[in-house]
Amino acid sequence: MTALPIITAPDPRLKIKARPVAAADDDVRQLMDDMLETMRKAIGIGLAAPQIGVAKRVIVVDVAREGEKPQPMMIANPEILWRSPELTTFSEGCLSLPEHYADVTRPEKIRLRYLDYQNELREIEASGLLATCIQHEIDHLDGILFVDHISTVKRGMILRKLAKAKRTRNLVAA
Repeated sequence: MTALPIITAPDPRLKIKARPVAAADDDVRQLMDDMLETMRKAIGIGLAAPQIGVAKRVIVVDVAREGEKPQPMMIANPEILWRSPELTTFSEGCLSLPEHYADVTRPEKIRLRYLDYQNELREIEASGLLATCIQHEIDHLDGILFVDHISTVKRGMILRKLAKAKRTRNLVAA
């Protein structure tokens, strides 16, 4: 497993719609392994392939809390089959928008169909933080960031701060 660099906003690669994979084959499993390593190194709970520059419909999530046994989910071609009418709001952050958070309201529960690490078609029902995390990562596959769910003013402030931080890093590196 290899930890890979995570793309930070603003970056046009984060707005690309990812393509489905044909199967969870050896290449996709290697991608999943690398993504899980990358997510853990960054101390995240979810990561989508576009965040590492790969336009494939692959996500990894693990919402186990510190001290709990890890419960990683490796997911290819996720498809939300059902969303509950009940909504919940979480303060969301993102490895591609470091140190920025905002309240985002999403369905409390979802039913998900996906290919797992062994290329088996699975269906699960998820609720709470897991449902929110999966929806957040699927948004990445569609070129949507969590800031796209908040007000234009707040989104603009966050993206300007990230652009300024990126320019500063580039000047220091040069």
